[in-house]
Amino acid sequence: MAMARRRGSQQCGDGGPRHTHRRPSYSSMERKILIVEDEAGLATTLKDRLRKEGYAVKVAKDGVSGFNLAAGESFDLILLDLMLPGQSGLAVCQKLRELGSSTAILMLTARRQLTDKVAGLRTGADDYLTKPFQMVELLARIEALLRRGGQPTTAAGRYQFGTVCVDVRRTEVSRDGREVLVSAKEFQLLRYFVEHRGATLSREELLREVWGYDVTPTSRTVDVHVAWLRQKLERDPRNPQFILTVVGLGYKFAG
Repeated sequence: MAMARRRGSQQCGDGGPRHTHRRPSYSSMERKILIVEDEAGLATTLKDRLRKEGYAVKVAKDGVSGFNLAAGESFDLILLDLMLPGQSGLAVCQKLRELGSSTAILMLTARRQLTDKVAGLRTGADDYLTKPFQMVELLARIEALLRRGGQPTTAAGRYQFGTVCVDVRRTEVSRDGREVLVSAKEFQLLRYFVEHRGATLSREELLREVWGYDVTPTSRTVDVHVAWLRQKLERDPRNPQFILTVVGLGYKFAG
């Protein structure tokens, strides 16, 4: 199946007079950002500021661990340094795109040559920022990329989260570029999850909207189908990253 594709130093501080940064109109608390940066001081500065802005943030200090995190979890945006130990940012970006990942990638580098910028964009980066930079510019670029990305849909009828792709028109699901066989009801349940990302969904709602009928609250129908989806889509079904249990309430899709 064809995968959907969407698509330094402490000097990066605000600098000059301080301004109160306007919060984005969407809920940044629902947005996850991965920072792949080997310079400890810069990584800490970025992590602290982004968390203050309300983002959920994880940090990787080299290309290999950065790639593994990006391939194994779902992020809305990746801040990716060009020069990294173990594996370059260009290599990480290229490998993620080859896997079918559509996560927005903002590449950071101290290099100013046009050829480096072109190389980054050609491997699949969505934007490029040269160090040192103003924090206010970085935040503005992040907001722009997230607005452009919107919901986890990449094209009409296609959804991408982590390395999983859901093609609604073809009723196909793939993971790591390989087709995943799901039943008709599993597909309908997965589609409902991705279309209601971030919302807590009760078992009663899922039974009503996906199955089309009401049953007693003791029914295990939803739980069984969720377990099957986790086995097929999660790297570690016992510690799911996409379909989360909300104790006492139901489930939440966080892909």
